[in-house]
Amino acid sequence: MLELSGIHTGYGRSPVVHDISLEVPDGGVVAVVGHNGAGKTTLLRAAVGLLPARKGTIRLDGQDITRLRPHARVACGLAYVPQGQQSFGQLTTLENLQVVADGRRRGKAKLAEALDLFPALRDAARRRASLLSGGQRQQLAIARALIVEPRVLILDEPTEGISPTVVAEIQATILELTRRGGLGVLLVEQHIDFALASAQHYHVLEAGRITSHGEGGAGAETAVRAAMTI
Repeated sequence: MLELSGIHTGYGRSPVVHDISLEVPDGGVVAVVGHNGAGKTTLLRAAVGLLPARKGTIRLDGQDITRLRPHARVACGLAYVPQGQQSFGQLTTLENLQVVADGRRRGKAKLAEALDLFPALRDAARRRASLLSGGQRQQLAIARALIVEPRVLILDEPTEGISPTVVAEIQATILELTRRGGLGVLLVEQHIDFALASAQHYHVLEAGRITSHGEGGAGAETAVRAAMTI
């Protein structure tokens, strides 16, 4: 379980996130939604150690990781997929996965599992990542993160710029992985329907503060949209 308690962070002298607390349970999906500039990505960057937390505590499975560097948080069980469908463009799909899998105790098995989760990647295994579609690159980014066997997977805008068909595939994969247990997902998303359909719990972020939260599901859409117009 990932627990953020009273997190404050920002850039330079500019505070962006103010007193954020939330929990991501084992086997659960928690969504953070809000408009552009609300502080969603800043919050995730603090969670993975790319920004220091000025106040507050970050715990993973009860361990205080607040002061750990990003690579140490990965070793503890965090994986982060940032915006932008990032990959090594000159490498093939398979090589992108092998970069992460090589040297890991179960790397070969996890690589094969990643290809099973995203069959489109198996079909494009020999294709350079720069030639993949946006949806395939996003699947590749998620697959690479899963190879490290995270306890918590952090996704920043995973549906940005991809087709509805691929969005549905990514959603199905996320839900299947969390149903198996052993994985929690922290999801930042502007598309409310995707976020609520995927998550058991949501938080609305406005100007760096949580202004509303509740249980996910399609029935929560009205409340979320109302909270985002305040």
